[in-house]
Amino acid sequence: MIVTTAQKPTPEQTAYAQAIAAELEGRFVPRKQDSLQLLGRKYEDPVLLVADDRGLRYYEDSKEPLYFHPSMAYVRVKRMRKGERDPLIALTGCLPGDSVIDCTAGLGSDSIVFSYGVGASGKVTALESERVLYTVVREGLRSYRTGHEDVNDALRRIGMRCIDHLSYLKQQADKSADIVYFDPMFRHPLHDSSALAPLRGLANGAALSEESVKQALRVARKCVVLKEHGDSGEFERLGFEKRHRNKIAYGVIIPS
Repeated sequence: MIVTTAQKPTPEQTAYAQAIAAELEGRFVPRKQDSLQLLGRKYEDPVLLVADDRGLRYYEDSKEPLYFHPSMAYVRVKRMRKGERDPLIALTGCLPGDSVIDCTAGLGSDSIVFSYGVGASGKVTALESERVLYTVVREGLRSYRTGHEDVNDALRRIGMRCIDHLSYLKQQADKSADIVYFDPMFRHPLHDSSALAPLRGLANGAALSEESVKQALRVARKCVVLKEHGDSGEFERLGFEKRHRNKIAYGVIIPS
């Protein structure tokens, strides 16, 4: 993987790109005036990571980049700021001060909603097993700015961990979190999306295991929640009570 900067970077931007390259064991290459396509051909590497003031943008074969953006999470949080109840917050019974483990962070959308819901007295831990995706999202949560300081604070409060969720859950004490949440990569997308296509290339597509659910039930005090297709057989396979919402459904298990 090539790590580079925007054209005409500042010394600080160059140092930032070099640090990211070292972290990801990539190859730092000065951008100069080269296009990304030219860099890829010159160094015979189709995977590029651009580091600049906007965070990190990941390219593979010069396709649409993967980058952090709160997207619909920001829309949902703005509704919450107006006093509206988010369906996921309502379903989980999430309250200020709660502790949440998002086992499959992806681009962090649901982690952002949870972080706003639990507030400054709560805690959200977002787990991502794929290192490049973890780094892109971690840096985005650190640097992205919305037009609302309370939303920015919610982004900054999320604790990212680069670890697979089963390993992490096994390390946690019994009843040590309020909510454990799973949103695994859908095996079959609901529709084609150019925005999510780069994520599919990076994210862990493995099916959720029964052992992961067992560990989640040991750790959770309030509930364990699974997000999946409305017609998915994963709910029945893993013992979740399915609750529909349009084409997407949430499954819930209340720990005994």
